[in-house]
Amino acid sequence: MAVRAFEGKEHAAAYLQYRVAPKELISRIVSYMKETTPNQFSLALDVGCGSGQGTIPLAPHFTKVVGTDVSPAQLEMALTNENPPNVSYRECPAEKLPFASGEVDLVAAMTAAHWFDREKFLLEADRVLRPGGCLALLSYTLDMELEYGDVSTTLNDICEELHAALHPFRNPYLETHSMKIYSNMFDSCSYPDKEWNECLRVKRVLPLSGYIGMVGTFATFQNLVQKDPEEAERLLNVARNKLMSAMKVSSLDAEVTVVVKYFYWLARKPL
Repeated sequence: MAVRAFEGKEHAAAYLQYRVAPKELISRIVSYMKETTPNQFSLALDVGCGSGQGTIPLAPHFTKVVGTDVSPAQLEMALTNENPPNVSYRECPAEKLPFASGEVDLVAAMTAAHWFDREKFLLEADRVLRPGGCLALLSYTLDMELEYGDVSTTLNDICEELHAALHPFRNPYLETHSMKIYSNMFDSCSYPDKEWNECLRVKRVLPLSGYIGMVGTFATFQNLVQKDPEEAERLLNVARNKLMSAMKVSSLDAEVTVVVKYFYWLARKPL
């Protein structure tokens, strides 16, 4: 792994509680595989699986699903899930997967590949993928939108202020925008059968506490916590209070629609 993150036990627990399972993206990956090489769904890897949000939704589609991560704390959280019997987890770096060459039908990395040594990971994914196997990389932008009655614009202005305050604490390895990282990886993938998708809007109705909790799991926020925990708590409290005031609610249980904007790419290894 080029950068190790999300490894503290408290952070891993928050990750499990607040991160969204990308079920719509799983459906797109499976559809892509059925269109290109149907009936080859034996083994799927979820690389950088964290606490298993993307691992478990793969289970209905594959004979065996393995989530891999470099963080023992994240894998400990993953094991607290109600995991289907065909799901298991392995501790290993993304660049050194403990699988035989040509053994894997799907290598997926969900909101994780930006932390990898990208060149080494792509080589390793190519090694373990069978001919015709699928490589799927996805992530999302931090400019999530909130929808709530006629105050959605106000809520999104508040969210933009929060993200602007957190931006200086972005890890330099992530450059200025994660989408560019994935675009570069897409360009460097030599597979001729591949597709890039810049925006898939995924909506989730969550309590306001769920959105605030999700922001608390972001690497930028966690970096601020390490540097100045009081300022991190102050920023989150200010945003929380502004959102509640705009929504005219007195409880964080009030539900809001969170729009997560995913980007992803899919590629098929040549036969």
